[in-house]
Amino acid sequence: MFAEKVYVERRERLKKQFQTGKLLFLGNDESGINYADNTYFYRQDSTFLYYFGVSKPSLIALIDIDEDREYIFGDDPTIDSIVWTGSQPKISELAGKAGIHHTGDLSAFRKKIASFDKQSVKYLPPYRGEHFLKLKDFFGYDVEEATAKASKELIVAIADQRIIKSQEEIEEIEKAVDVTADMHFAAMHFARAGMTEAQVTAKVNEVAIAAGGNLSYPIIGTINGQFLHNHYHGNTLKEGDLFLLDAGYETPLGYAGDLSSTFPVSRKFTERQKEIYRITLDAHYKAIELSKPGVNFKDVHLQVGGVIFDGLKALGLTKGNTEEAVANGAHALFFQCGTGHLMGLDVHDMENLGEQIVGYAGVPKSTQFGLKSLRLGRELQPGFVLTIEPGIYFIPELIDLWKSNKTNADFINFDEVNKYRNFGGIRNEEDILITEIGNRVLGKPLAKTIEEVELEREKAFNNL
Repeated sequence: MFAEKVYVERRERLKKQFQTGKLLFLGNDESGINYADNTYFYRQDSTFLYYFGVSKPSLIALIDIDEDREYIFGDDPTIDSIVWTGSQPKISELAGKAGIHHTGDLSAFRKKIASFDKQSVKYLPPYRGEHFLKLKDFFGYDVEEATAKASKELIVAIADQRIIKSQEEIEEIEKAVDVTADMHFAAMHFARAGMTEAQVTAKVNEVAIAAGGNLSYPIIGTINGQFLHNHYHGNTLKEGDLFLLDAGYETPLGYAGDLSSTFPVSRKFTERQKEIYRITLDAHYKAIELSKPGVNFKDVHLQVGGVIFDGLKALGLTKGNTEEAVANGAHALFFQCGTGHLMGLDVHDMENLGEQIVGYAGVPKSTQFGLKSLRLGRELQPGFVLTIEPGIYFIPELIDLWKSNKTNADFINFDEVNKYRNFGGIRNEEDILITEIGNRVLGKPLAKTIEEVELEREKAFNNL
């Protein structure tokens, strides 16, 4: 946990946004994989962590604006649980570390919540099964009603507060990014032809666990990098393949790193791989150059799309006016996702609070293919932490669909594109902090240039 005063100050800032009411925070419970005692890795709700700091299952927190009291409710460990898991602090001890002085067991919470007018209770959108069950139990809400009655006022207040990272948060994120960089270097120094994707992924995972935290999301480690969130690890690496790694570390306090790298399975890139890699790197650098306070990140994304379109035009894959092509979404044949997203306690920060509110400040998102996948489309402010991750992906099924439908045919040379249908995908990704005058790349620098990547790859073969 951070120092007690951090959590006290966070809650004080939140309370100032409300004149009356009760603010309810549902912690996460454990979840069984195939039976109750065999559980998935436990992760506390991020907003609960932000305001209360306690990572323990089956807790409920309450900020009573009317009484000016703050509570954490949960059941103290029994001797049966201590036998299995060891000595555990009481709820009052955990709460005290966050500056909470009123606690009780879950039965005490039930009595308290039953005394409230349920219309006075504000809560965040439920996203787990136990959240819905508890809201049904406490208030009688069915699933649709529980979702509909989530407080927009509370969502906006929390999103506006959490989106600006404090100095202690930035330092914690930087720790996460440092370990994340080590995970990527481990893959570059280890992967060789004849290995499976699973073996490389295991080496990456090892670095995260050894650092004392865990993964911030499931590892993408694949020779089929054209599929954006490909978690299959059963392929065998071959000479001439590209290996795309998207992996991040989560610190014990819950803060995420999120980096991507692409490297050749062989010692060096082929000439064709170099051509596409240079375009993605140009797009990456342009995105960093443009990301500064006062700039709408949607505009950054569209300009990055233009860089990719122009780079492919030089290779004969695209044609026509670049601005018009990007406006029509022609670049999305190769760049189907967004240039970046917010990051913090969640790798997609506050995703459960609603992308339109968090990523777009309430402005409706585009429904255009490609652009609709941009998670961040608002004006950047100092204190934002976000990813920069443009890429180029050749998806055979998408190429065939666009060609048969003549989608953006005025801007795409499909016969030339078809020559790349088995190329795969390339992405580099870094995490940046928006500062008062521009931005700063967080953490250890990854190998990004062709020369840097090939130098790191040599180490894999020198270790034979």
